[in-house]
Amino acid sequence: MLRASKSIPLLFVSEGRQMGGCGAVGPCDDIGGLAIDWIHDTLYWTDSGTSRIEVANLDGTHRKVLLWKSMEKPRAIALHPIEGKIYWTDWGTTPRIEYSNMDGSNRRIIADTHLFWPNGLTIDYAGHRMYWVDAKHHVIERADLDGRNRKAVISQGLPHPFAITVFEDSLYWTDWHTKSINSANKFTGKNQEIIRNKLHFPMDIHTLHPQRQPAGGRNRCGANNGGCSHLCLPSNKTYVCACPTGFKKVDHSNCAKSLDKFLLFARRTDIRRISFDTEDMSDDVIPLADVRNAVALDWDGKEGYVYWTDVTTDSINRALWNATKQEVVVDTSLESPAGLAIDWVTDKLYWTDAGTDRIEVSNADGTMRTVLIWENLDRPRDIVVDPIGGLMYWTDWGANPKIERAGMDASDRLVIISSNLTWPNGLAIDYETQRLYWADAGTKVIEFGNFDGTDRQVLIGSQLPHPFGLTLHEDRLYWTDWQSKSIQSADKLTGLGRRTLAENLENLMDIHMFHRHRETVSNPCAVSNGGCSHLCLLAPSPLASSCACPTGINLQTDGKTCTPGMSSFLIFARRTDIRMVSLDIPYFADVVLAVNSTMKNTIAIGVDPTEGKVYWSDSTLKKVSRANMDGSEQEEIIATGLMTTDGLAVDAIGRKIYWTDTGTNRIEVANLDGSMRRVLIWQNLDSPRAIALYNEKGYMYWTDWGENAKLERAAMDGTDRAVLISNNLGWPNGLAIDKAGAQLLWADAHTERIEASDLNGLNRHTLVSPVQHPYGMTLLGPHIYWTDWQSRSIQRADKASGANAITVVSNLPGLMDIQAVDRATPLAFNKCGRMNGGCTHLCLPRPNSTSCACPTGVLLKGDGRSCDDSPETYLLFSNRVSVRRISLDTNDHTDVHVPVPELHNVISLDYDSVDGKLYYTDVTLDVIRRSNLDGTGMETVISQGLKTTDGLAVDWVARNMYWTDTGRNTIEVARLDGTCRKVLVNNSLDEPRAIAVFPSKGYLFWTDWGHIAKIERSHLDGSDRKVLINTDLGWPNGLTLDYDTRRIFWVDAHLDRIESSDLNGKLRQILVSPVSHPFALTQPKPVPSPLTPFSRLSQQDRWIYWTDWQTKSIQRVDKHAGRSKETVLANVEGLMDIIVVSPNRQSGSNLCSANNGGCTHLCFAKTNNFVCSCPDEPDGRPCSTISGYVPTPPTRGRHVTPASKLPKAASDAPLNGPVLHNCTDKNLNVEGCLQSNVISAPHGEGLHISYVIGGVLTVLAILILIAAFIIYRHKKSKFADPGVSNLTYSNPSYRTSTQEVKIEASQKPPIYNQLRYKKEGGVDGGYTKEKIRIVEGVCLLSTDDLYWDDLKQIKPSRGGALHACMRTDTVSLQASSASLDDGETEQLLQEETSEGSSVSTLTPSTVTPQRHTQRGLPDTGWAAARKPSTESQV
Repeated sequence: MLRASKSIPLLFVSEGRQMGGCGAVGPCDDIGGLAIDWIHDTLYWTDSGTSRIEVANLDGTHRKVLLWKSMEKPRAIALHPIEGKIYWTDWGTTPRIEYSNMDGSNRRIIADTHLFWPNGLTIDYAGHRMYWVDAKHHVIERADLDGRNRKAVISQGLPHPFAITVFEDSLYWTDWHTKSINSANKFTGKNQEIIRNKLHFPMDIHTLHPQRQPAGGRNRCGANNGGCSHLCLPSNKTYVCACPTGFKKVDHSNCAKSLDKFLLFARRTDIRRISFDTEDMSDDVIPLADVRNAVALDWDGKEGYVYWTDVTTDSINRALWNATKQEVVVDTSLESPAGLAIDWVTDKLYWTDAGTDRIEVSNADGTMRTVLIWENLDRPRDIVVDPIGGLMYWTDWGANPKIERAGMDASDRLVIISSNLTWPNGLAIDYETQRLYWADAGTKVIEFGNFDGTDRQVLIGSQLPHPFGLTLHEDRLYWTDWQSKSIQSADKLTGLGRRTLAENLENLMDIHMFHRHRETVSNPCAVSNGGCSHLCLLAPSPLASSCACPTGINLQTDGKTCTPGMSSFLIFARRTDIRMVSLDIPYFADVVLAVNSTMKNTIAIGVDPTEGKVYWSDSTLKKVSRANMDGSEQEEIIATGLMTTDGLAVDAIGRKIYWTDTGTNRIEVANLDGSMRRVLIWQNLDSPRAIALYNEKGYMYWTDWGENAKLERAAMDGTDRAVLISNNLGWPNGLAIDKAGAQLLWADAHTERIEASDLNGLNRHTLVSPVQHPYGMTLLGPHIYWTDWQSRSIQRADKASGANAITVVSNLPGLMDIQAVDRATPLAFNKCGRMNGGCTHLCLPRPNSTSCACPTGVLLKGDGRSCDDSPETYLLFSNRVSVRRISLDTNDHTDVHVPVPELHNVISLDYDSVDGKLYYTDVTLDVIRRSNLDGTGMETVISQGLKTTDGLAVDWVARNMYWTDTGRNTIEVARLDGTCRKVLVNNSLDEPRAIAVFPSKGYLFWTDWGHIAKIERSHLDGSDRKVLINTDLGWPNGLTLDYDTRRIFWVDAHLDRIESSDLNGKLRQILVSPVSHPFALTQPKPVPSPLTPFSRLSQQDRWIYWTDWQTKSIQRVDKHAGRSKETVLANVEGLMDIIVVSPNRQSGSNLCSANNGGCTHLCFAKTNNFVCSCPDEPDGRPCSTISGYVPTPPTRGRHVTPASKLPKAASDAPLNGPVLHNCTDKNLNVEGCLQSNVISAPHGEGLHISYVIGGVLTVLAILILIAAFIIYRHKKSKFADPGVSNLTYSNPSYRTSTQEVKIEASQKPPIYNQLRYKKEGGVDGGYTKEKIRIVEGVCLLSTDDLYWDDLKQIKPSRGGALHACMRTDTVSLQASSASLDDGETEQLLQEETSEGSSVSTLTPSTVTPQRHTQRGLPDTGWAAARKPSTESQV
């Protein structure tokens, strides 16, 4: 939109017109003009592709073809609703300008001379004139609304005008050649000027102003749509009720509610109908969704459904005749469904597939699908059924074209026509004369014959360029023709009386006549489904019907009942689905497992034949799931802690599931329901992939295609690990165990071989070579089966020799793992079957024995059989969207997800060992919550008044929790249940972050990384606040306390080090430097245990742990010496807080530990005393700041009890009496409230005067020192020692998603307050350009190491300028600016889609990628600089 010189908005369209669609009104061919009747709320448009003018409501409903006769290429259209007139241009062979009433009546030609390309048209409502442009004559003309007084307004300087509009005294038009919008005086054509240029093909143009839609017109239809049931169209001075195209008008105002008879035809991108209920015979688009390439059609008059096949989406679909209830019926294992037929008697759907060369049948809703014919088919095309005779007929236009028939149950197959055929396309049955008609596009004839092929005759043998679809109704034959682009009909007996029903229709396909009078036939399947358990199919006499089973399932000997399911079959993953191929039947047909869940990237697969369940991994969803073989009872069994689960194996004997994870480089095991999960192997794994189990021998085998590819073996409990093969391996993918032959078989996609060895890795030999790109592998009986990425197929060969290789199924992109299952084979003895092998948790096979094991992180007890339910000492850490646990009882340091629900952006953690609850802050939800470690009991304790809660600490003694809020710059406290909330510190805080409590000493510690970074301490009530450290600090993030040595530890993310001091900030020491970007830290305090040796106890006690943003890891170091730095866990995005949970970590007591110190609300311990305090907001309960005293309001004549006589013990008995005052810090002066700040040992009453004087002098001294320090820091300003640190990072404030961490530099400029994240902006957005400049969080969570290298180069000292680390991918769009000749351009726009064009879909290339000899290539085959990438990312 732009504004003209008079500030009038001009609306114009550039970049061409929308082809093939009309938006709300459905498919169209070539829309040239649009016009709105603003009085009667209707939409009119011209369509030069169908040569029509149509009308509909503004929402696209009740679409009607208004004008179609003597119409060639209608383009521009303009309405005059006040006069009830339509005006349009037509640039066909006889160019003209016409008008009619808005109901299509009273049509007249206004101008038909001196016109060539009349493009734009507009009406000057005030001047009662119309203006138009002619692109060939380069002129703008005008005339009265009746065509008189025609005159050229502008005849020079118009290279190629296209559209025009008028406003007041000016004309505005678009020009293709100059690519501009121009204006001139409408009377004289003078004062020409360019409004805007450099536009790419400016198209239509309109002026947006009330004058262009005058409000003076009368709505002829009134408020009730003129009483019309559908359309009300103005006609001169009155109105006419009209019906949508094809609907019969039953009286003056009403239309029929349905269509009874219409010709149905497909046109690739739409399906249309020609109603026989009306005289106009106009084709009308059925407004179906997502029709890509419709070919075959059929219909069911009983239910009113229309069925069609789509060879682009490879699906069979249906919808009611009015386009409602649209659904996909079949969309799997189809390649080119070209023929379709409905058995309206038994409600069955038959179809041919020229890609799979099959004929299949299913129920009308797509269920119980089965293959009928699969042999000796070569591109079957059309199919028709004869339920009366129980026969079906089909054409086949392969190498030997023919027409065949068989029973509708596939019995009695017979070739009836096999000579003088080239491309036999459409078929039609005449049930009355018992004739079969067919059209041949090669011989260009329509023929007919008897049902057995005899008495063959040519019906029409001339003027048939390319017949395709064929149908018959009553005494007429109808067909579509590709070359003539028409629908024609003729007499079915003589071929005479040919008529053209529709023409100029591109891409015509199948055709059928829809009616509601199909012949009623006796149905032998109507009673008890013919006695069949599944499918009852019609058959020729004398059987009349027979039973059939869904694909892959055999019919039992009774001929009626199907087996419960497949007994022997292949099951394989295909990324977005799981499919099965039955080995019980004589053909290979894949069947989709009907799981009611979304699959994104299914890779590994396993089967439990005992329970009939299939297990699969999805590397995108990062889950392992299972379901029954029929797709029911789908459930997720492993939903956390997975990255790329490439291999999966079900131990059906031992009832376990094993899997490999190439992302975490682990091999794990769990029960079949996902419980008792345990990491078996975690060291020296690079990229483990396939895994295979040999329960009887107690071994598991796996492939590793990392930097040093190898094939390994271990006991099924993870012990006795050994490398079997490590040479001449590239990408060892599939792996299978031949138990009968005592050998291993594996597929290598890099060496392009399938190899075998004995179970010890010896006697290695090649079975099959070359193979293209094998991935999954399995074996059953005498055969091996494998999936191949490049050929997109499943292959089979003899397992002994590798010979007799065949393709089982093909054309299956995305093939992954495969397993072969024979449910009839009995399972071996389960060594753990009796009483779980004596184990309380996991019983795992070993060679010649079993072993007991515990879930990850839990130690096996001394009896070798039992485990605790959880580890004794462990780390808890957060990474925004999860909370995880790392056991310190075991050496594997494997993280286990804590199943806390609804995590969005978790920052800070703490744990209450008394109640066993985890407390955490979520800065996306702005809440503080708590939960049990098993995920139950989750509740929100603080839900309001939070902005950015960075730090959280639990006082396990007084049952309080403390938190810092860097958004509000406060430190607050509340009871653990969220009650009694109180602000403790709200001044002189800039960016408070970490917080820690020392209950036995009564201390509260916190860090502040604001303008002046510092570490402070106060008592637990916020009093006696003291700055401990404020020099040589950058970004003090994490903070933890060593309760034994009485020391503070903290991390500095700016100075890149970990330091400590005593509780007074003295004896400061640097523990370790440099560290990359530490955030949080913690340390254990182990407790002696019978299970934990003393040597191990001291080992645990020596460590301090921290999270690091740059290395994305958890690390530890000896807290005494700062040595022995180790990585505990690596590759974890978004690491935040970390804490230790151990039995003795939260120990000690204070005066608040017993009965809350006698306080009614809050109890705060100090060094030798305690304080009772009240919340900031009353909570409805009486509050006292005196221990053991519950106040009551004074009554008249009642005096206040002296303080010396106050009760000294709190009472648990409830108080009855009048309403009491709530005594808070805000209303302590209210009568009835008493206050005493400190309950302490008696030292006399009142303060000595010396204390007062000393206090004043102390305060003065402190003020002087602070002033001097500020002056010193101001001079020193922002220049820290550059040698202190070699890497600078911004410190985040977390108000973003995982991928965006908002960064704020240490020294904040004056604009800082405007740049800070505001809650109102939302979590993920709301940044201005200035804000974006300080968003560096992508660096902190990026996988690109170059980001860090760049930061190292530009890192200034603390307080330097803000810098960003962002990448912007810019897509440059360039439009061709080549000038087109007028004639060429016009020809370009009128050019239509070529005959027979099809929708092409881009598919990955199947060409073998170039191989490279050097090691370290990715498994994709493309060149790479480093080690192989994951094949699943190809």
